[in-house]
Amino acid sequence: MKNSAFSFQKPMPPYVKRFIKQTGRGINRFSMIREGDSVLIGVSGGKDSLALALALSLRRQWLPITYSLSALQIEWRENPLEEEKKKELRNYFRALDIPLEFKTAGMFPESFHGKFDCYLCSRNRKRILFEEAEKRGICKIALGHHMDDIVETTVINLFFRGSFATMMPVQDFFKGKIRIIRPMCEVKESQVQQITERLCLPVLENTCPYHHTNIRTDVKPIIKAAARLNKRVRENIYKALWNINTEYLPKTDNPGLKE
Repeated sequence: MKNSAFSFQKPMPPYVKRFIKQTGRGINRFSMIREGDSVLIGVSGGKDSLALALALSLRRQWLPITYSLSALQIEWRENPLEEEKKKELRNYFRALDIPLEFKTAGMFPESFHGKFDCYLCSRNRKRILFEEAEKRGICKIALGHHMDDIVETTVINLFFRGSFATMMPVQDFFKGKIRIIRPMCEVKESQVQQITERLCLPVLENTCPYHHTNIRTDVKPIIKAAARLNKRVRENIYKALWNINTEYLPKTDNPGLKE
């Protein structure tokens, strides 16, 4: 969002309260954050990670438990941020009382051999977050994925990979040594967009050349079209992930499943 200036009204507007409570619903359902936890927020500078930081910061003011927050912005060496944009982000996170650090790294991992896409970029970013979390003795990393992201991932796996798999609200790595949490798993993207626009969050412009050509961008209008048939299509796809009727699924040992 260009030329934005973060502002927050007091008392807290109703739409902000709804957003915080909706985020808290996902946190509580999956027991994401507990007393004494240290959580590292992965910051991209987009609307999702900034809204997540806002939710986690404001929410801890209401709770009888304490947890600490820190944030890390991975800055690709091939695509550096303008100093003015860094300043806006620093001011925003300072207002939220969340320490923010910038980590400069190469966009292409050592395993890069000419092929590059959103998946490889995301995996490289996660690798760096894992390394930084381990250095700091932090075992929980919060990412700004929302319900729409989970629904889109489910549809992508069904349509393009022939697999019933999704993006989990809580996901363990390295035998539980590191845990990724997605506190906005039950928040729709439209709510995040509303928060971003009304509060003028200092969102960075997405300059990635793959931004408008990835599969997720192609899937969004499909889900939007389905929502015209049933406005709760996103909620229903999300709900289906925990509402599996095994009586109407094939057995995994069925020889007919082998290709």
